[in-house]
Amino acid sequence: MSSRGPSPLAGSGSSVNSSRNASMGQHQHQHQHQHHDHAPNTPSGLRASVTLARSPEDMTSHQATTTGRKTAPSSSEPSPNTYPTNLEADPDTEDEHNLDGHAQEPSDLGSKIANETTALLRKPFEFVVGTPAHGGPCNHGTFSPRLESRADSMRSGHSGYGFGGSPPRRTGSGEGSGGILGSMFGSGRASKKMSTTSYLAERHGITNTRTMYLTYYVPFFAWIRQYRWVHLQGDLVAALTMASFYLPMALSYASNLAHVPPINGLYSFVFNPLIYAILGSCPQMVVGPEAAGSLLVGSVIRSSVDSGKSPEYDEAMHARIAGVVTGMAGAAIFIAGLTRLGFLDSVLSRPFLRGFISAIGFVIVVDQLIPELGLADLAEAHGGVSHGSSVDKLRFLFENIQHSSQITATVAGVSFVIIMVFREMKKRLQPRYPGVAYIPDRFLVVVLSAVLTWQLRWDLSGLEILGEVKSRTGNPFPFHWPFKAAHMKHIQEAMGTSFLIALLGFFESSVAAKSLGGGDGKDGIQGIALSPNRELVALGVANLVGGCFCALPAFGGYGRSKVNASTGGKTPMSSIFLSLITIICVLFLLPAFHYLPKAVLSSMITVVAWSLIEEAPHDIMFFIRIRGYTELGLMTIIFAATIFYSLTLGIAIGVGLSLVSVIKHSTRPRIQILGRIPGTNRFENAEDNPEENLEFIDGCLIVKIPEPLTFANTGDLKNRLRRLELYGTTSAHPALPRVRSPEHNKNIIFDIHGVTGLDGSGTQVLEEIVRKYRDRGVRVFFTRGPAEGTPIYELFRRSGILEICGGKEHFVADVGEALRLTEQEVGDYEYANFAGDEGGG
Repeated sequence: MSSRGPSPLAGSGSSVNSSRNASMGQHQHQHQHQHHDHAPNTPSGLRASVTLARSPEDMTSHQATTTGRKTAPSSSEPSPNTYPTNLEADPDTEDEHNLDGHAQEPSDLGSKIANETTALLRKPFEFVVGTPAHGGPCNHGTFSPRLESRADSMRSGHSGYGFGGSPPRRTGSGEGSGGILGSMFGSGRASKKMSTTSYLAERHGITNTRTMYLTYYVPFFAWIRQYRWVHLQGDLVAALTMASFYLPMALSYASNLAHVPPINGLYSFVFNPLIYAILGSCPQMVVGPEAAGSLLVGSVIRSSVDSGKSPEYDEAMHARIAGVVTGMAGAAIFIAGLTRLGFLDSVLSRPFLRGFISAIGFVIVVDQLIPELGLADLAEAHGGVSHGSSVDKLRFLFENIQHSSQITATVAGVSFVIIMVFREMKKRLQPRYPGVAYIPDRFLVVVLSAVLTWQLRWDLSGLEILGEVKSRTGNPFPFHWPFKAAHMKHIQEAMGTSFLIALLGFFESSVAAKSLGGGDGKDGIQGIALSPNRELVALGVANLVGGCFCALPAFGGYGRSKVNASTGGKTPMSSIFLSLITIICVLFLLPAFHYLPKAVLSSMITVVAWSLIEEAPHDIMFFIRIRGYTELGLMTIIFAATIFYSLTLGIAIGVGLSLVSVIKHSTRPRIQILGRIPGTNRFENAEDNPEENLEFIDGCLIVKIPEPLTFANTGDLKNRLRRLELYGTTSAHPALPRVRSPEHNKNIIFDIHGVTGLDGSGTQVLEEIVRKYRDRGVRVFFTRGPAEGTPIYELFRRSGILEICGGKEHFVADVGEALRLTEQEVGDYEYANFAGDEGGG
């Protein structure tokens, strides 16, 4: 006779006699029914305590009180993919029952079958209704005999009704075989397996599959057919607006952050938006150079100069190094796209990104203070300041503030204030007056500053100007293959930084693409599904081509794409127009940038840096509110390493800690010990519900494995199970002496409903665990497992787990049926202590 105690965490189980006696009294009023072959002749008090009898009237009233309430599935509920074993239907019973155990008229069920359809294939929905295990109302709760699964039910094989599974194999006569489809189309000799897509296309008469794939992988052919004249005005206005904003920014990024000729910043708007418009899956996203990527390119160039691999003032070589970095970043994400690594944007944690991006913003602000105060020449004279850390530059600024240029500081300060005022006005007024988005404030600042410098000759008063902007080779678009053998020394230098540029760029592009969606809506492009893998391919090809022309790395930016959408851009044609406008600028308008003050470019970059920093306080307050001190510590470490030492160290620490966090999370088993909620047949995690006073079952350890078992998370599985046996929890320190009696571990019940994946290593570890249990006389049961014939079930069979634990009879539908099997008296079944000692390890 089994007994139960108040909690599975307790050391010994005192039986609850009052509950058992009351349950046995209730059991005397239950309906008589046939027992299973494996059930004891006289049900125990435990079984009686949880098989509460209910009359049909009671069940009706209970249904009325629970209508509309949705409860989470627990371990007491059978898996849809499993079915109990050793259940034999009563051949004399003709009544039909639904899954809840309520009687239903056959005529009503038939009408329901006839009216039910699926949304996918519009075919009649076939309900699986088996012969009940016994006659009369079914009121046995969790331990009720379940309906046997039909071999040709929808859960087995490919039903043809849109529920997945493997499609039929193509035969010599074109007929399918196996399961329902086999009975529908006849049988044949299988020679070639059809893909699911081909099967669905063939079944629904879709013949132009080549066009289907072409428009999916090259979205240009999907949206160009939808393009209308109504799109033209909005796309052109959006392109002109973005050009007025971001072409001067591209000059700033190249000149002040990447330390390459300004024209190389424009190349990023020549090639990348054009290629992304052809291959990209987000119609309204616009790609271009970003502050973080440009700064990282500059760090590679400075490192190359410091190591003597590149002359300090050779701008042509600096441009080629930038092309190498861009090409490598493009190659990295292109390969990632081909290998379907679209989940990589989730590798970097939010605290790492916030800490690193905020640090980049701070570094940019400090870097730009030197040219904004007119101290660039003095910094070069001091030597090493421009290549030092942010702390070194702040020290230099404080020591030499008296040498700053008044006109340079004035122009930079006024430009910064004007841009910031317009930025805040747009932010506040745009919800009520959307037209303010069209005001080209940055373009006006650039034009006015250039005209005033030209007319008033501020350049003669000490204001540094951009000067001649042109290609150093004479060719407006010079081609340089970035992966030459001569560039190998630069490739080795840029390897790690290029990978981080690719990762950060893809992350920002993913944020922008997900916020913009697929562009569906009024007058928008329809039918282009957002795909992370296709985004990787599109961004990779764009940067590979950009790297061949020594462009800066270019990715999707949320702010730039938002400007595109808010100013009328609805299709990728706005990106094509932006590329065309940039080509016109490169060919004909470069002389107009001659008198553009560098201080204005620096102030524009400072505004961008401010936007990178201003989101940090919100995240910091959020983590403080939720007491996320680990995340705050990670942010602080990355920020401090970047500020006090270098970007390289900040990158290394951030990526390293993020990967360690991911590995730690993925390798930690999440097994749970289950206890029963008193008065119910539901089993919940005892460690998550300590206040529930959950009951445990004498002689049984019920363990739930809620995740796939792979090589990553099974290494510590044995140790976790050992702790459950010794202490009833995985949180106890192994130095604690045993607190859980060995008598509670005579039967081990594994709830494996969450094991949706299983690899070879996980199978081997599980086989060793089951074998050791059996060698020590412990009975092992698996509940809510995979259906027979599935890949996971086949792994259980081939590895010998099925045979070792006792055959199919030990694979049951739910915990309740496993508990009934544990009461079965076995001849010379002796129990041995699994742990082997009284301590933990």
